[in-house]
Amino acid sequence: MRDLSALPNLNIALVQTSLAWHDRQANLEHFELLLEQAKGADLIVLPEMFTTGFSMESATLAEPEHGPTHHWLKAQAAKYNAVITGSVIIQAADGSHRNRLLWARPDGEVLHYDKRHLFRMAGEHHHYTPGERQVQFEVKGWRIRPLICYDLRFPVWSRDAQDTDLLLYTANWPGARRLHWNRLLPARAIENLCYVAAVNRVGMDGKGFAYTGDSQVLDFQGETLLSAGEADGVFQVNLDAAELAAYRTRFPANLDADTFQFV
Repeated sequence: MRDLSALPNLNIALVQTSLAWHDRQANLEHFELLLEQAKGADLIVLPEMFTTGFSMESATLAEPEHGPTHHWLKAQAAKYNAVITGSVIIQAADGSHRNRLLWARPDGEVLHYDKRHLFRMAGEHHHYTPGERQVQFEVKGWRIRPLICYDLRFPVWSRDAQDTDLLLYTANWPGARRLHWNRLLPARAIENLCYVAAVNRVGMDGKGFAYTGDSQVLDFQGETLLSAGEADGVFQVNLDAAELAAYRTRFPANLDADTFQFV
């Protein structure tokens, strides 16, 4: 059995900022400056569609699987000796367009997760193909499961079935639904007995929607460890595996969880 308490602390950096509309180069240059403030982090998290903003112009904006942002992430991950992640509009090898989270490791490997739940109120399901599987990645022995924005509303998809230590959400979540964001995130932490980290953007997008941030990190009881509010910047926090292990021992509600399978 894995000894969770023996894992080192995990330092996470959340990058909450405004995004230039449909301008990949401007966004990458902006993030290069911000990443200087994330030195020392093990995991650096960028917002959803961080090179474009939340856009339905997938046919115009999609990059190939090994396109410029893929290579940029690899270079930054190597430079900072950290995993760097965020989602990008990608044209997959089969020709489909994906809202794809890229997980760039400092050793040069780039893994991915495709957003499962597409936001139909914006027509995302007409412009992108949904992902078909959950994924779990590791950093310093920590088991981390990434999800994207609208996935947050679906507890079955978020439900831990792999002894996850950290649920990670990257988003473009509008201020109009700020209340939902701030209530659903603690629920996911509590029901899964794990840490939750969530990164949102700030500012106005090209469609006139305002984003109010609220990037945050929560512990396994839904208590706030970090809250960025509406500020633009880089925010770091350390997660303690021993505290998580101790809580799961004291309150092993996971042992009574229902079993299920995806159809």
